[in-house]
Amino acid sequence: MRSLFLSLFFTGTACWASAQTINGKITDAETKPLPNVSVSLLKAADSSLVKMSITDRDGAYRFEKTGEGQYLILATNVGYISMYSPLIAHKTTQDSEQDIVLEKNSTQMAGVVVTAKRPMVEVKAGKTIVNVDASPTNAGLNVLEILEKSPGVSVDNDGNISVKGKAGVLVLIDDKPTYMSATQLAAFLRSLQASGLDKIEIMTNPPAKYDAAGNSGIINIRTKKGTIKGMNGNANLNYANGFYSRYNGGLNLNYRNNKVNLFGSYNGGHWANKSTLILDRKFLAEDNTTLKGSSDQVSERSNGGDYHNAKIGMDYYFDSKNVAGVVVNGNFGNWKETQNSNSNLRDAADDIESRIRSLAINETNSSNISTNLNYKHTFDSAGHELSVDLDQAYYKNQGNTYLLTKPLNAAGQQSYIDIFLLGDIPSEINIYSGKIDYVKSLSKFLKVEAGLKSSFVNTDNRVMYTRKDSMDWMNDVKRSNHFIYKENINAAYAIFSSTIKKWELTAGLRVENTVAKGHQMQNDSSFSRNYTNLFPNAGVTFNASETHQLSLSYSRRITRPDYDDLNPFVFFLDSLTYGQGNPYLQPQFTNNLELSHTFKRVLTTTINYTQTNDIIAEMLKQDTENKITFQTKENFSKMKQLGLAVSLNMPVVKWWTLNLYANVFNNHYTGIYSNGKRNDPVDIQMTGFMGNMSNTFTYGKGWSSEISGWYGTRFMEGLMVSGQMGALNAALAKEVLKKKGTVKLGVRDIFRTQIFNGYAKYSDVDVDIENKRDSRQFTLTFNYRFGNNKVAPTRRRTGGAGDEQNRVKSGGN
Repeated sequence: MRSLFLSLFFTGTACWASAQTINGKITDAETKPLPNVSVSLLKAADSSLVKMSITDRDGAYRFEKTGEGQYLILATNVGYISMYSPLIAHKTTQDSEQDIVLEKNSTQMAGVVVTAKRPMVEVKAGKTIVNVDASPTNAGLNVLEILEKSPGVSVDNDGNISVKGKAGVLVLIDDKPTYMSATQLAAFLRSLQASGLDKIEIMTNPPAKYDAAGNSGIINIRTKKGTIKGMNGNANLNYANGFYSRYNGGLNLNYRNNKVNLFGSYNGGHWANKSTLILDRKFLAEDNTTLKGSSDQVSERSNGGDYHNAKIGMDYYFDSKNVAGVVVNGNFGNWKETQNSNSNLRDAADDIESRIRSLAINETNSSNISTNLNYKHTFDSAGHELSVDLDQAYYKNQGNTYLLTKPLNAAGQQSYIDIFLLGDIPSEINIYSGKIDYVKSLSKFLKVEAGLKSSFVNTDNRVMYTRKDSMDWMNDVKRSNHFIYKENINAAYAIFSSTIKKWELTAGLRVENTVAKGHQMQNDSSFSRNYTNLFPNAGVTFNASETHQLSLSYSRRITRPDYDDLNPFVFFLDSLTYGQGNPYLQPQFTNNLELSHTFKRVLTTTINYTQTNDIIAEMLKQDTENKITFQTKENFSKMKQLGLAVSLNMPVVKWWTLNLYANVFNNHYTGIYSNGKRNDPVDIQMTGFMGNMSNTFTYGKGWSSEISGWYGTRFMEGLMVSGQMGALNAALAKEVLKKKGTVKLGVRDIFRTQIFNGYAKYSDVDVDIENKRDSRQFTLTFNYRFGNNKVAPTRRRTGGAGDEQNRVKSGGN
């Protein structure tokens, strides 16, 4: 399998070919140069794409070393009518010049619409964009499954997300927070379907206007929102079959006239999965060498649930300069996980001393209502804007846990009565946030952005355990708890950006003050923190020519402990494993540096260096005498990463589009591990590789297909080493019902190679893990577009609530 992926990867790379000089200038009707216009060089015979370019600040474009032949130039820009050039008969003995004048959309006749197919992946400075609808194999998938195949993104067995081998990702939905624990966030992302998504933005070095949270950057998931006048929308049905069936359906509606834009959506369905978890643990003496015993465990897990997501909103345009809006989101779901485990506890000679059979059932009912009010005032057409956002969100989760432990002797006979544990785990989160942003061009070469933000978060978490290990039920006071956490973050930022000839410069500074208080009611203990930090951000891009662009960027970021990480509660995973929060966690700070080179706007190479101090790392702790393991999080000393990433996005021929991504990185962790008895130095480093590939093929009469895949070698995620794995996917799509409908048939992980395996070996910890999931899925999807789709789109709103950033709790449990 590994050789297959590498063969396809390097074969695709070899297909890239050089091409030769046609140049010109793009201006508006008043002869003003238009920068950032998309310019396509097409063959005149069949309009197939030869190469793409973007105009510079003077409106100039250039195609070098173009072969002799007949060509057309297509120029497209937001707010302007797309325009073709006259026929160009190009000869290699001299340059060909062709200027194009674009007219604004206001002069376009009704009933005419210009459409362009977006690429599956777009690579820009500090950002990678995944256009969800452009990939047939995305049909029927949820967000987590799409992220698994996105360039540089990794999703572990529990749904935790990392980018370029670094955990601590800030996840946003339409620029909005989720404020969920890792488990809740993973469940929510599984409920968001591809049919309701527009694109996914992966930002490794976000500018200072974004919250400084997120060790490895930001993933912003944008849902669909109509911009076409009149009534329009789409409906979809999806079905997937593996060991269990999954199904969902959704409806998106949009109505727009000159004053009002109304939009709403609903998506609901059922998700289910099955997996087999295998754990082998060794328990060492205090010298970390002598074996005192071991355990082997096999757990059969099944999980799933039902979900409902709804959104309704309105934008009102008072005039051309003032717009206000309101958006209300509701998310509701119920999830259940059942785990049957069989464990053998062995002595130093590997003989079975005893056995444990356990049944764990965890259920969660969640509801979330969030409201956003926004307003934007546009002073002039040069980008002078003021926007205001007010947000309120309420989250309620009701968790219930049931754990049955059946002790057995070595022969498999019951040695003690059954032990029952019941847990009632309710939690509530209230969030209030307000922000104001201001943008103004000070001159032709200099633009300034500035803003203020304040957010308040109140969390109330309880856990009440009852236990039965004799005839009667009794309260388990030792494990029960009540934890209240309050947090206030105040921030201000300023960004200066300038374009001077071939140089693009950006410099920003963000300051954040954090005030946090936590109180454990059970033992009446509390903590408080008050700290202020500066977060600089800078970038420079040099557009040397149409062939070469260079960019250098730097940012400092913070990752605060997630709410669940601070919560000192005990959460049981099975009879021998539990998790516990750590209220003494401190924030971690990261410095990111990236150097990128783009060749002919299709091949991007990036070198990155990252150093994180006081990194929040997931730790395993072992009770050797009782052969019990628990996981928690602690501030480890330091993590360094050096990486090299290469991305290629291009049409090979008219009917074949290729996207390739490869990333080689070295993670190095150093620090002190304490097991309560001794402190041991830990020094672990490993070099890993991750690669993604997708090929899209278009045929006549509305047929298209895709073959995609990903592969990863061994690499480190925290102090855990993940083994190699990958997946190969395929899909076939057909347009029906006069191109208003699309039917897609696909299969994910054709060869069932997406099997997680890994290990953790440091100090007295020695654990091997393997997890086989229900990863091969056959999918069938139907999507239908209806309403007014032949009226030219109006300007998309870019301010207001779309800019708000808030800290998201997306770390692991």
